[in-house]
Amino acid sequence: MSQMGPAELDARLADDDVFVLDVRPRENYQRRHVAESYNAPVYGDLRRGDAAALDDHLDAIPDDAEVVTVCKAGVVAKKATSRLQEQGYDATTLSGGFRGWRHYEDETLVYRVASVVRGLLP
Repeated sequence: MSQMGPAELDARLADDDVFVLDVRPRENYQRRHVAESYNAPVYGDLRRGDAAALDDHLDAIPDDAEVVTVCKAGVVAKKATSRLQEQGYDATTLSGGFRGWRHYEDETLVYRVASVVRGLLP
């Protein structure tokens, strides 16, 4: 399953060819989210294995853009990505989830160290 890192997503947000789908609960989304993202609060459903809960939000998702799914840490978003791919969407998961995005956006030491380490790995 494909994944996209926060830096790549940030670079692509200026383009109209990416759609960010945040599946976290509405309260989490309202506190902070990726700009211009769409909230489909189906996190609990996906965790319980009910990927079909996402189907109620398919009308809001363009079929001519790559869909990047976001959850808390990236694990539950993979379930959303799988469901979207089954439905014919070009979908990928934001690696590290919103937690990773927040570290990237805030330029935290955690993110900078992780970026250096990733750069050193083959």
